Parts: sequence; structure tokens; C-alpha cells
Amino acid sequence: MTNRVEQILGRLANTYPNASTDLKYRTPFELLVAVILSAQSTDAQVNKITAKLFERYNTPEAMAALTPDELAEHIKGCGLFRNKSKFLVATSRLLVENYHGEIPQNRDELEKLPGVGRKTANVVLGVAFGHQTFPVDTHVQRLAHRLGLASGKTPEQVEKELCGKIPPELWQPCHHWLIQHGRKVCDARKPRCCQCPLVDLCPTAPKKEEISCTSF
Repeated sequence: MTNRVEQILGRLANTYPNASTDLKYRTPFELLVAVILSAQSTDAQVNKITAKLFERYNTPEAMAALTPDELAEHIKGCGLFRNKSKFLVATSRLLVENYHGEIPQNRDELEKLPGVGRKTANVVLGVAFGHQTFPVDTHVQRLAHRLGLASGKTPEQVEKELCGKIPPELWQPCHHWLIQHGRKVCDARKPRCCQCPLVDLCPTAPKKEEISCTSF
């Protein structure tokens, strides 16, 4: 790590010492469902939906018994719910048929499941199973660009750059730090640079005398 990267990580760790996923889950399957639902939706909204959904349908077997239309009625509070209901029913059936109802701990196998892309696979592998992965969502990609940690145009390119600069044991923590910082301080439209502990390390921040909570 360069000294600047080390300072950024140190300050993020001090600012968000308990950072973790905001999605509520008890099993790897519940996490997988929650992450699929979180696309085009907030974690808070997903948690409202899964609080009721998981009372009845919290296993691949239970969800596989539903039709997409039946499941859609339970998740219609989140964006793209009709597509997600199709993905979740198809994925649940594949898990029952091919994996004895267990979530595979292999990226290639996970990405074969409907509705599961690289980011979702990385979240499940890292959060549920403790693998060293670096999921890149919109918050992570935005902050990586603003902080000069990556310049890639795609999440995969950004992931590769971040993994090349940050030790593997910090990939998962850093993922959570960046998400928390993106939600609480480094907003997409109006970053609050006056509240940012990284402002002196940020190459895209305004000059000190121009910094205000309406900067950018």
C-alpha cells in the first residue's frame, strides 16, 4: 500500500469501526435473497419486505414451491419486483435440484444462478462465508473514483484496481467502510466535504477555502 492509501483506510476504519451489511439475514440463503432484492432498492426497504417474507419463505424449498406471480405479491415493495420474483423462484429451484438446498461457495456456480452477478456473488461469498472478496456497488465505485483509488469504467475494472492496492484481509472491511461513507458523507449529488475525514487526501475535493456542505 502507498502511504496515502494506508491513511485513507486507517481513517475509514476509525470512522466506521463497526461497519457491516445493513441487510438483515440469518442464513446464507436469506442473505442471497436480500442482496438480489436490494438492486434498485434501499436496504431499509428490503428489510421491511424480508421481515415478513422470511416468516414463511426462508428456505430454497419453500420459495421453490411458489410461482413467480405468487412471490411477486410478497416483494412488490421493491423495484423490478416482477423480474426479481422470476429470478428468485428459478434460483430456489436450481438450489433444490442441483445443490441439495445449499448455497454454493464457488463464484462460478453462484453466478450461474438467475439474478446473481459478480457483485451479488462477492457479497454472499464475503459476508456469509468469509471469503476475501471486494464487492463493488455504486457507492464503492463512486468513492474509488473520487478518492483516486481507481479509474475503471466498470465495476469489474474498479474491483481489480482496488484489489491491487489493498491487502486481501481488508477487502471486505473496506467494502463496508466505503459504503457507509458513501451513504453518510460522500453523497452522489451533494457530498458533505466539510464533514469528511478524508478531505485532505481526496484529489477531487474543493480547495479548503471553498469547502462547504453544498460542495460538488
